[in-house]
Amino acid sequence: MTITKYPTPEEIAKIIQRPHLDVSQLNAIVASVLEDVKNNGDKAVIEYEAKFDKVTLPNLAVTDEEMQEAEHLVSEELKEALILAHHNIKQFHESQRFDSRKVETAPGVECWQKSVAIEKVGLYIPGGTAPLFSTVLMLATPAKIAGCKEIVLCTPPNKEGKINPAILVAARIAGVNRIFKAGGVQAIGAMAYGTESVPKVYKIFGPGNQYVMAAKQQVSLHDVAIDMPAGPSEVCVIADETSNPIYVAADLLSQAEHGVDSQVILISTSEEMIAKVEEEIKRQLDILPRHEIAARTLDNSISVLVNSKEEAMLISNAYAPEHLIIATADYEALAEKVVNAGSVFLGQYACESAGDYASGTNHTLPTHGYALSYNGVNLDSYNRKITFQHLSREGVQSIGKAVVCMAENEHLEAHANAMRVRVKDIEEK
Repeated sequence: MTITKYPTPEEIAKIIQRPHLDVSQLNAIVASVLEDVKNNGDKAVIEYEAKFDKVTLPNLAVTDEEMQEAEHLVSEELKEALILAHHNIKQFHESQRFDSRKVETAPGVECWQKSVAIEKVGLYIPGGTAPLFSTVLMLATPAKIAGCKEIVLCTPPNKEGKINPAILVAARIAGVNRIFKAGGVQAIGAMAYGTESVPKVYKIFGPGNQYVMAAKQQVSLHDVAIDMPAGPSEVCVIADETSNPIYVAADLLSQAEHGVDSQVILISTSEEMIAKVEEEIKRQLDILPRHEIAARTLDNSISVLVNSKEEAMLISNAYAPEHLIIATADYEALAEKVVNAGSVFLGQYACESAGDYASGTNHTLPTHGYALSYNGVNLDSYNRKITFQHLSREGVQSIGKAVVCMAENEHLEAHANAMRVRVKDIEEK
């Protein structure tokens, strides 16, 4: 990690920048695959599975036999962990249920909202070097609580045509309806357009590589909603002289091992703490199975020495990290100053891993600075709010003249007349 000491405003502007990739060629490839899936359905998806995942599939759907087989392949210890995590995720997201109430905005005018679940949702779960069965729980649990009628899951199979058994067990625990063997762009296309096997959904959730992200953004223009735009995963850790360097180093490495395009930032008021963390990173890095990935990530990461906690929070809020760990003694005071972040972890014991797996909060979060304007996945992500209003005769008398006046001044005579005929009818009676 490079070190920047007491950065100037110009240096801060550089620190908070994410790398910008030329995605013009990538977007063209993605558009071509999506068009093929749109036109040729299952046939195209199966062909791309052969090309990209190196597997020949007779069909896309996961069978009941495969679900039963997965139950025997997952250890009881992992099943218990999944059940515990699911319980906590369910408990936290159930607390987010919408409580509707009617409001009388004027005499005789009642307005209210109704929360209605999105009927069909699609979940994309990456496979590859890190099969994210935890993301199944994070996405399917709130979908089930919301009342989504159809929860479709797509995830890439291995070269034997099998899906990681923990993904299948997690899907069963969380209540997924249907599971399909499809990865990458072709999976996003299948859920966006529908194929002979994969139903078309109304909103797609889930992380993925830059091809998956580009596919989600392209299909969101015309065909389906998506959870959020996203980029590589990231963490910002704020530490002071009281922080535990072993914990801080472990937190930075836990994010760095995600992928070489991940980003980690350490901000501290203590130069001694930064030095201790650097030494601890070297020690812990050597024993990590994914040390090469983490090392490459750290090469593109930074430690920042600042004069004060206020400056640390200023940089953090400008950066708008996906994950923010406040590992200082006064974490409660600094928590009040958080404006932009996806998910925040407070105190020395709240590691990012807790939120990634089992504390109950959702780990599907805005990255790449999108925390400036987006929140992470929550129960509302699976609902729409429909507004209702009822006007009595008294309600027409309360707001009728104002409505007519405003419509006339916008030169929308039909709008004015729709209310005018009601006002006239009530006055004549």
